[in-house]
Parts: sequence; structure tokens; C-alpha cells
Amino acid sequence: MALSVPGYSPGFRKPPEVVRLRRKRARSRGAAASPPRELTEPAARRAALAAGLPLRPFPAAGGRGGGGGGPATARRNPFARLDNRPRVAAEPPDGPAREQPEAPGPFLDSNQENDLLWEEKFPERTTVTELPQTSHVSFSEPDIPSSKSTELPVDWSIKTRLLFTSSQPFTWADHLKAQEEAQGLVQHCRATEVTLPKSIQDPKLSTELRCTFQQSLIYWLHPALSWLPLFPRIGADRKMAGKTSPWSSDATLQHVLMSDWSVSFTSLYNLLKTKLCPYFYVCTYQFTVLFRAAGLAGSDLITALISPTTRGLREAMRNEGIEFSLPLIKESGHKKETASGTSLGYGEEQAISDEDEEESFSWLEEMGVQDKIKKPDILSIKLRKEKHEVQMDHRPESVVLVKGINTFTLLNFLINSKSLVATSGPQAGLPPTLLSPVAFRGATMQMLKARSVNVKTQALSGYRDQFSLEITGPIMPHSVHSLTMLLKSSQSGSFSAVLYPHEPTAVFNICLQMDKVLDMEVVHKELTNCGLHPNTLEQLSQIPLLGKSSLRNVVLRDYIYNWRS
Repeated sequence: MALSVPGYSPGFRKPPEVVRLRRKRARSRGAAASPPRELTEPAARRAALAAGLPLRPFPAAGGRGGGGGGPATARRNPFARLDNRPRVAAEPPDGPAREQPEAPGPFLDSNQENDLLWEEKFPERTTVTELPQTSHVSFSEPDIPSSKSTELPVDWSIKTRLLFTSSQPFTWADHLKAQEEAQGLVQHCRATEVTLPKSIQDPKLSTELRCTFQQSLIYWLHPALSWLPLFPRIGADRKMAGKTSPWSSDATLQHVLMSDWSVSFTSLYNLLKTKLCPYFYVCTYQFTVLFRAAGLAGSDLITALISPTTRGLREAMRNEGIEFSLPLIKESGHKKETASGTSLGYGEEQAISDEDEEESFSWLEEMGVQDKIKKPDILSIKLRKEKHEVQMDHRPESVVLVKGINTFTLLNFLINSKSLVATSGPQAGLPPTLLSPVAFRGATMQMLKARSVNVKTQALSGYRDQFSLEITGPIMPHSVHSLTMLLKSSQSGSFSAVLYPHEPTAVFNICLQMDKVLDMEVVHKELTNCGLHPNTLEQLSQIPLLGKSSLRNVVLRDYIYNWRS
């Protein structure tokens, strides 16, 4: 029997009991009609409503049970999208609107709206199912840098694949005639300058367009082994595994291969020095070197960028007397020092550690215990000093810049370096790959692979034809510019492109510190015979602005580029 307690009300319920009643009431509303209001609300709530006091509705009114016995509103799946953005039509926190079920038709979350707008404005983005998920992000997002211009910025990274999409067909790029192919080869070898009209009415009947397209796909390679993929070399062991390599165990054959490679490398450098070759790449199994002629990228001297590097390689270059700099390390240290006085970059920390080395154990002498404490050996001190230098190995921050006459010393160092060629694995004994836009001694003419595809894409208005052109191979900067100029004319100033760079070469787009401003007219006059189109030469003469990134997405609309890196 319950005892009578003073001040205790029999109608009082504890909070858990109220919650259980509400949950039970909410479950029962799904099958039966809603009971009268007097039966569902407690006595205290009815008294407050009779007195005219404003009360908030029960949480169950806008929750699972819905309002007025209507259908239950489905909860939004928080894992539907990674960013989990709120809905566009924000509902008020209170009021009768919460009791109504959510309309599934007109309300979409912001990501769905962006996708629909993107498909309507830029349908080329969804043409091919091979596109990565990152390519479906709208240009309107503030966290991704973008820009609009009539020309693309210079990009010194090597691309492995280009995917162009357009609403107009690329049938003109298929099945070139024998005469057109031969004419394209001659135009490349003679560095013939071809200027296409702004818009070509019927590209399939334009012989000039097809010959220029053939000309844009040519590059020069050494060594040339048709059964081995010679680019990229970094991380290519899996692709080369199981391939025939008779030189791997034959020292005489390795010596012959390296001798021919040295002749080709020297020939390329001489062409670069005389400004008959604008640039070339040396691709090893560990790092890539970009040699640029004087006048390109805003520099008045021959420059060489090496990335990625290791402490051992940099130490070997110092021992050979090669003067070089680490541009990203200096830049990073300057930024950290100006941002906060407590954090320093690699350069500052290295200098401080060197200054403190002499007085690091002076306090032991002052206390008179220097003989009782065992000091660290020389090896430990050296490893501590080199800790920061080792931390940046194999990273973009380890890029090395060599200028002027030191590039010739770098040439001799690379030719005689034993670490240039792998001693084991599928690439054992194979010389590095030389890539150039112009011919050189021992080079082989190669062609980029082109393939056009016609697909059906779904848009708001139904299905529409979408056309794509895929280019694969070691695509160098001049080829990217030539192809975009060509497609600007053939596709009437409208196309989209997805670019896939070779990541170790993206850091070649860093902006270098220049000693003086160059006269572009003089630069173009001196590099007239380098084998590039004047417009391409003008672009490669610009100062790089992309930093450690490279072009990823390009959209051309009405002859205006919108690009992302």
C-alpha cells in the first residue's frame, strides 16, 4: 500500500514515464486514427492551454509520427553524401510547418542541385563513366582555386592522359589518310607554322586540321623499346615485371646502352644550349629532371629542376661542386617565420642547430660534470643535424633548382652517376628515358595515341549525344597547348577537358626567383628556331603560376577558359 507523503501529487509522472507514454502513443498513431486532443495531452497541459498560455508542441508532432495521423516523414540518411550539407529549403524550427510531411519533389539538397545544374550547363562532365568522382565538383565551390581567361596558364608537368569532351563530334580525328599523315610528319620535322581559322565549319573535310592534328601528336624518345613502357619510370616496376630484359645480366650490353644514352643526352643539351630545343625531360626510376632553355619560364639562364630528391643525391651533387638551391624550402621557411615567431622552416632550424652545436655541452663544463656525462658520438650529432633534411626526401619540397653553367656540371654528374640506373628489379640496367619535343641524336619518333568515342548521356531534357577524344602517352607542355588551340577551332570554341598529370612532375610549376625582367620580343627572336609554334612559345615563356599543382580540369565556353588545378 502506498504511503501518503505531504506535498506529493498522485498525478505527477517522472520524466522517463512521460517519454515512454509518448513513444507508445507515437507508435500507435501509425495504424489508427489520432485520438482526441483531450485524451492525448496530460491534465497539466490541458489546463495550461485552457488558460491561454503559449506552449511548444510535443517533439512527436514533427518527428516520426508526423502530424494529424499523416504518413511518417523519412529521415534523411546522414551518409548519403560525405559533406552532409543541409537542405536548400530550410524549415522553421517551430510551428505547423514541422507537422507536415516533407515534399519529396521540389526540395533537393545543395549537392543534388549542383549536380543538376552542372549537367545542364556542362553536360560534358558526365559523358564517360571513367571520370573520377572528384571531377564532378562544381566550379562554384570556394575551396578550389579557379580562373577565367582567354589563355591557359603554363603547365610544365607531364600528362599521362587527356580526355576532351564536346557536344560536337571528333570524327575528323579518326582514320587519317596516308597523304594527311605524311603531311603532318613533314610539318613537324620542318617546324611548319600552321594557323587555323577561329572556327571551322566542317572539320571532317578540313585537310589542314587533320594534318595539324597529326603534327601535334609527335614526340621524340630515347631509348625506344617497343615491348617496354618507358614512361613513366617512377613506380613502373609492376608494369615492367615479366618483360624481356636481356641487358639485366649482361654487363657489355649495359655499357653499350649507357654509351648510346650519353651521346643522346649530350646532343639534347647542346641543342638546348644553342636554343634549338626549348626543353626536355630526363626520367629515371627515382626522379625526373626538367631542362629548360634560357628565356623560358621567365629565366634568363638555362635551368634544371630535379624532383623528387633525397639527401644522398643532394650530398653527391655538393661533392661534385654543383651549386643548387631548394626553392620550396626557403619559401616555406619564410612563410612560417612571418606567420608566427615560434615556428621556423627547415632552413632556419638548420641554421639554429649549427649555431648551437658549439655551445651544446658548455653547461656541463660550468657544472664540473663534463667527465661524468657520456657525450653523444659524432654519428648521433650528424643524424640529428640531418633530421630535417631527411624528412623532406621524396616529397615535392625536395625539388632542386640548378642554374647556368652548373647545368653542364649536372650533365656530367648524371652521365657518370651510378645511382642513375637501377641495379636490381625489372628496370635493372635500363638507361633513363629522354623526352623531347624536337629530334636529337639517337631519338625515335613516337606518336601519342588518340581515340574518339561517341556515347549517350542523360540530362534533364533526356538523352543526348556526347563525344569524347582521349589522348594517352607522355604528353608534354607544348602538346597540351597545341591540342587546345586546335580543338578551339574544330569545336567552335567550346569543349571540356580532364587532365591527368604525372604527379612527381607537378612541382615543376613552381615560380622561381628571377634576377631581372626579360624582354619577350628578344626571347621570341632568339627561340624562333626551337621548333615550337609562336603562340606555344609565348605561353612557355610566361612565369609559372600554378605552384606545386597542375591543371586538372579545363572548360572552354565561347572561347573563354575556366580552369582548375
